[in-house]
Amino acid sequence: MSQEFTRGATLKDVAEKAAVSISTASRLLDDRHASKTTETARRVREAAALLGYRRDYAASSLRRTGTSTIGVLVPRLSDAVMGIFYEEIARECERRDLSALVATTGDDPHRLRLAAQSLLSRKVDGLVLTTARTDDDFIAELRSAGVPHVLALRTDGISPSATTDDELGGYLAIRHLADLGHRRVGIVAGPTYASSATMRLAGARRGMLESGLDIDEELFAGNGFSVEAGEEAAGRLLGLPRPPTALFAFTDHSAIGAMTAAARRGLNTPGDVSIVGYNDIPLARHLPTSLSSVRVSLDLIAQGAVRLLLDAEEGSRVFPPTMIPRQSSARIRPV
Repeated sequence: MSQEFTRGATLKDVAEKAAVSISTASRLLDDRHASKTTETARRVREAAALLGYRRDYAASSLRRTGTSTIGVLVPRLSDAVMGIFYEEIARECERRDLSALVATTGDDPHRLRLAAQSLLSRKVDGLVLTTARTDDDFIAELRSAGVPHVLALRTDGISPSATTDDELGGYLAIRHLADLGHRRVGIVAGPTYASSATMRLAGARRGMLESGLDIDEELFAGNGFSVEAGEEAAGRLLGLPRPPTALFAFTDHSAIGAMTAAARRGLNTPGDVSIVGYNDIPLARHLPTSLSSVRVSLDLIAQGAVRLLLDAEEGSRVFPPTMIPRQSSARIRPV
């Protein structure tokens, strides 16, 4: 981590004494939150007073200079989910007379650090990141440096986050297909570094177990969220000697890729293979065969992320998903 992120050990001492995260201590010691009278705020201020802590604005890359701007980090804006999410963040910021700056990372750890440093150099008031990876320690570096931040759509289980209940979402998708009579369901999975993908997989496995579905490791394929990744993984699954009668794809984009793979094999959706996606992007309902999908409340997640970042709220926010059946999933044909 670059030295520009360093706040010094005293803020960490305050956070430890007050039993809060470093980012929470930083927010509550900001002059803009001087009117906060919660028990947490009182505890943080008392700890700062007892330790003789004085906020060093000159040493901080996040010193308040009236920018009233937050930085938003997303893998790519060409992804409909990320584009919609950023628009919701910008809408919530506008409601608060704030601005939002976005930077893309390509889901690459090196580009993530460069993008974050670029935003922080513009003295944003904090970061909203949809880019948390379980195989990278960048979020831990932000915590250690006391950089105000909130995770969104993904989580590391430590930093404040606003997400959907992805485990429940995966479970709902499988139960929907099981209720339609499908016993052999293929999983078009996502990248293992994304908590959203691992939780959807955990929920899918739970749904399979409870529904008595085949849990065959050959039915699990894929490691990406894109249309191309979905088409490749679905092609492998549909080419099995005993192909699945239904597919659950971890994003709507990969579900669209799965529909393409089915069509290339001369299969009809849902006549030959039912398909369920995830996120319920606007395109899902407008496809020639409308896509069944697990709806994620991107507006609520965006609002929750901004509140966690700017209102010094603690903990995390988890919003429930909803299964939306459409034409792409249907009752299995009798043999």
